[in-house]
Amino acid sequence: MSSLNLDDFTDLIERPAGGVRRGAEERRARQILPPGSLGRLDELGEWLSAAQSAVPVRSVERPRVVLFAGDHGVAELGVSARPAGGAAALVRSVLAGESPVAVLARRMDVPVRIVDMALDCDPAELPAEVAGHRVRRGSGRIDIEDALSAEEAERAVRAGMAVADEEADSGTDLVVLGDVSVGGTTPAATLIAALCGTDASVVTGRGGEAIDDLAWMRKCAAVRDALRRARPVLGDQLELLAAVGGADLAAMTGFLLQCAVRRTPVILDGVVASAAALVAQRVAFRAPDWWLAGHDSGEPAQAKALDRMALEPLLNHGVKVGEGAGALLALPLVRAAAALSAELPERAAAAEAQPEESVGEQSAEQPAE
Repeated sequence: MSSLNLDDFTDLIERPAGGVRRGAEERRARQILPPGSLGRLDELGEWLSAAQSAVPVRSVERPRVVLFAGDHGVAELGVSARPAGGAAALVRSVLAGESPVAVLARRMDVPVRIVDMALDCDPAELPAEVAGHRVRRGSGRIDIEDALSAEEAERAVRAGMAVADEEADSGTDLVVLGDVSVGGTTPAATLIAALCGTDASVVTGRGGEAIDDLAWMRKCAAVRDALRRARPVLGDQLELLAAVGGADLAAMTGFLLQCAVRRTPVILDGVVASAAALVAQRVAFRAPDWWLAGHDSGEPAQAKALDRMALEPLLNHGVKVGEGAGALLALPLVRAAAALSAELPERAAAAEAQPEESVGEQSAEQPAE
């Protein structure tokens, strides 16, 4: 029997400070631009202020991209445009600075951390800081077998929690969360379909590198078969992750829950991060208050999950590449919201700062008696 009780998170997670958010709204009402004139930037600034418990809001100085990596056995069915077991090559591309997220992170001066949970390669091929939390080599084929054992699922969730603590302790003030996986959108779609009570065809998309019709039908069939295995364990989220999730998804779930405990805001990337978030929401209903949806990846399962969590994507640019790239593109928007919220002057202060010369010019224009 597992010694990890996910129900404890319900009591451990608190909402962002409501009183602080009201203070941020009142401060915004006093600024020189009318409230609402900045659109969603107003909402973002107030959300971040509440997450930080600070008015005015502090700028985001130490963000980090955190990517959980793993291979999924279901990729053997040809449900992905990438070769089964190929996630390690994607990880090496990120580490070499050659992937989209690496290029964007370099331009934005944001560090990237990769956590290997279940890559199908020798861990000695990777840097020790990447492979240090690995649970197993590849996750099981979820259409016919469990992705993880119960013990592996617990280890993966605990690993995600540990990474969240490490980030909070190191001073990370916002996380961009993504995955590096092959086959990961299939268990993600399965988890979302199971938790939303929908059929396989409703949630099955074509992945980051669009698959053809035959591959899509194979993917639908895999999700359908996995759903049959998921429904009996819907009442236990740890069992659900073991049955049809994977080590990366389980770790992301633990990471998101512990980030909420540690009051660390998170920008979610695509469908895999959204699936882990939906599982985490089922564990602790207040947890989504600490997350933003970075972008709409176009995956139908992601749209279902975000709708269930009442999260509206910040961007809709059709970015499907995964690896946190779409969510990272939303970071400048969050930083802009913080800057405007903190630096726009209040009306009274602006009036007091009016140059004396303009007063003199007005006096000079008065007719002489």
